[in-house]
Amino acid sequence: FYYTWAADFIEGPDYPTVASELDRIAKDEFEHLSELADRILELGGEPERDLEDLQKIANCKKVVFPKNERDLEGVLNAVAEAEGCAIEVYNKLLKKVSACYDKDVRTFHLIEHILSEEIQHEEAFENLLEKKRK
Repeated sequence: FYYTWAADFIEGPDYPTVASELDRIAKDEFEHLSELADRILELGGEPERDLEDLQKIANCKKVVFPKNERDLEGVLNAVAEAEGCAIEVYNKLLKKVSACYDKDVRTFHLIEHILSEEIQHEEAFENLLEKKRK
């Protein structure tokens, strides 16, 4: 949600490139949401549906964007930080599910898949930041 919203409000000379990357990665994040919700349901759980409650229990803080919509560096810093937090969370989760790998291979591979994409996302945002700083 945050990435799609940011893609719609940012401005500036590098806007098309940054907005395109935000939209692309937002689609991946929605895919992760769907995959995790499906897996929770398959395991007999119930995914959190209330966004306010979800924010309260989230492992990462809310993404805060700069007030100036032309501050693309600030936007990229915010999303790179969010991806860094997601990587930490999925690394911890992967360690937990690896302890029961032989009992739940599907969850292990799902988390491993999501983690690899989060790493790619962070790298994409960091590459855009590097280009912006040149």
